[in-house]
Amino acid sequence: MSLKRISAYRIMWLFVFFDLPTNTKKERKIAAGFRKKLLKDGFSMMQYSVYVRHCASKESAEVHQKRTVAIIPSRGQVSILQITDKQYESILNFLGKDDPPPPPAPKQLEMF
Repeated sequence: MSLKRISAYRIMWLFVFFDLPTNTKKERKIAAGFRKKLLKDGFSMMQYSVYVRHCASKESAEVHQKRTVAIIPSRGQVSILQITDKQYESILNFLGKDDPPPPPAPKQLEMF
């Protein structure tokens, strides 16, 4: 049995940025459906139009990227970005002084 060392260069983060039209009731329903599908696939909302997902490997990130591409609405703009855990560690997040602290990150269980 071969054990691979966990590397911050192998673990990936997948970001989905989007700007979808919400002028009509139908457009709002489509945008809400897209967000719900991202959440169902394990993404977390970082900001209203920015969702992020931790992936154990590049292969896992590619699977979730393909799932995301398959659900992209026909109108609007969606961007997908993959970065390594090593790159992600340098992120700076700022909250307003009066904002409550964010909830703790959920523990993820991945089964192979």
